[in-house]
Amino acid sequence: MGLPVEILLVEDNEGDILLTKKAFKRGKIMNQLHVARDGEQALEFLFKRGKHVDAPTPDLILLDLNMPKLSGQEVLKRIKEDEDLKSIPVIILTTSTADEDILKSYQLQASSYIRKPVDFKQFGEVIQKLQDYWFTIVKFPNKEELD
Repeated sequence: MGLPVEILLVEDNEGDILLTKKAFKRGKIMNQLHVARDGEQALEFLFKRGKHVDAPTPDLILLDLNMPKLSGQEVLKRIKEDEDLKSIPVIILTTSTADEDILKSYQLQASSYIRKPVDFKQFGEVIQKLQDYWFTIVKFPNKEELD
């Protein structure tokens, strides 16, 4: 990939934001990590509203379920209902292990459901594996050809 990979992290926990940024900086893939700190901010970014008019369309979305203002599942539902956004892979990255959260996320077409480890080192390893899988193994459409 010649262009940086655009990633939207939807996360309200400052510690998890810092850990994710650090893990992606260590990775081999050139990326641009954007952060939305609640569900409403995420939708403003994705639908290019307000101060996000010039926001790039992400290649990948990392979405926490437990968000202020608008839940992660509601954000996921709106992404998958939109013709322009529904093909973006959405990875649920959350502390919830509730079976109903897992089932509902997949019913709403999440690409993956990953439980966040509480341990700093394990969290970094999860982000590294996620990055390796999604940007080394998985094939994305060529953005230049789509525009």
